[in-house]
Amino acid sequence: MNMPITGTAFLKRAQVIGRLRLALPEACVLFDAEDMRPYECDGLSAYRELPGVVALPENEEQVRHALRACFELGVPVVARGAGTGLSGGALPMANGVLLSLSKMKRILAVDPVARVARVQPGVRNLAITEAAAPYGLYYAPDPSSQIACSIGGNVAENAGGVHCLKYGLTVHNVLRVRGVTIEGEVVEFGSEALDAPGYDLLALVTGSEGMLAVTTEITVKLVPAPEAARVILAAFDDVERSGTAVAAMIAAGIIPAGLEMMDRAATRAVEEYVHAGYDLNAAALLLCESDGTPEEVEEEIARMTEVLRGAGAYDFRVSRNEAERLKFWSGRKAAFAAMGRISPDYYCMDGTIPRKRLAEMLRFIAALEAKYGLRCPNVFHAGDGNLHPLILFDANDPDELRRTEAFAAEVLEKCIEVGGTITGEHGVGIEKINQMCVQFSPDELEQFRAVKRAFDPKELLNPGKNIPTLHRCAEFGKMHVRGADLPFPGLERF
Repeated sequence: MNMPITGTAFLKRAQVIGRLRLALPEACVLFDAEDMRPYECDGLSAYRELPGVVALPENEEQVRHALRACFELGVPVVARGAGTGLSGGALPMANGVLLSLSKMKRILAVDPVARVARVQPGVRNLAITEAAAPYGLYYAPDPSSQIACSIGGNVAENAGGVHCLKYGLTVHNVLRVRGVTIEGEVVEFGSEALDAPGYDLLALVTGSEGMLAVTTEITVKLVPAPEAARVILAAFDDVERSGTAVAAMIAAGIIPAGLEMMDRAATRAVEEYVHAGYDLNAAALLLCESDGTPEEVEEEIARMTEVLRGAGAYDFRVSRNEAERLKFWSGRKAAFAAMGRISPDYYCMDGTIPRKRLAEMLRFIAALEAKYGLRCPNVFHAGDGNLHPLILFDANDPDELRRTEAFAAEVLEKCIEVGGTITGEHGVGIEKINQMCVQFSPDELEQFRAVKRAFDPKELLNPGKNIPTLHRCAEFGKMHVRGADLPFPGLERF
């Protein structure tokens, strides 16, 4: 068991376990500490909490009964996918149920004529493309974690990927989401038709971080695999020039399939890991991909090369075949994993800024490296201004964690200052909840909470995440200490 539990807490936990065992097979209800340890955090591993109980439903009916039981008992529920999220959105609660959808991993249907796939939430992102490949189709959003992340988690966080500039985020590639409310009611958002009646609740639930309903089925769009794809690897001796190149590319009316940037620190880390053939002397590298027919790609590569040369790129390499294209991308795709070779821990940030402010932001981050004594390689979805600074630290050193949090807070608040936002695709979770107080007014936050209460009147779904209380904002404004009351103040373990 987790720890000696007595009194009311013991009785409550026993009730929860008993109700869940009525709803799910006995093996799908975990409550011993050693069994629950794998669920104590998501990809934001600096924050951990052992759940009160873990439930692993195998179908929608079991989800319904589990949620209804929690609603009647007044027990919080945190839904979890593959656990690859990076904002603490799946951090469990000591007095709640962690509802893992990992067993719901069936691809229910692939319709090559309508170009859609219907899948359960535990299906891996890449598995959808693998299932669609025999029909010449694929699922476009491709987060770096696509070999592991689940589509349900992608919906919860509105995930993107290196090809989101041209093909959009999850919200642009999902037609329908089926889910269950905390009261056990089945609801559907969107439609397989081109439009659905009423308000666009599909866009509302996509990116809602498990606070409105628990997803049980998703219908996604599939797109034709391009006949050809090539990527330019361009090197710059100055980060500001690379930022100028990104803005010039978009200004020229070119929308690359992918437009990614890495600074020298990131390039050197990933080159040692994957040996992608990157120029280690470059201050910044740009990866610019074109896809389409061979003729379209040839023309667009020529136009992109002209823009890059005009912006000051000193070296160009264009992939000659598919193997080389994948090799060029391998470094960017493995950037996060590569940091594990050079640092005990890393804190992956996620903010979005206007493209024209990229160089300014990089200079700001460099100054913070000196201020806090921490290294911070940078990778970007440069085409849409989505930043992923990677602050390197040692979680076993409390002072390094404190400095990392302060570093991260300054980056996020700088994003707001220059006209951007605190997240692009990783969500708010617990990581950025204080910066929500900076970005939004009390009236706006109250409207967010009103939407939450409309779906979840008892506020039992993923409480304490995403939307800060006014009390928290007041305390944060006064103390300006990030994470002062993480993860969940005043909650007792079962």
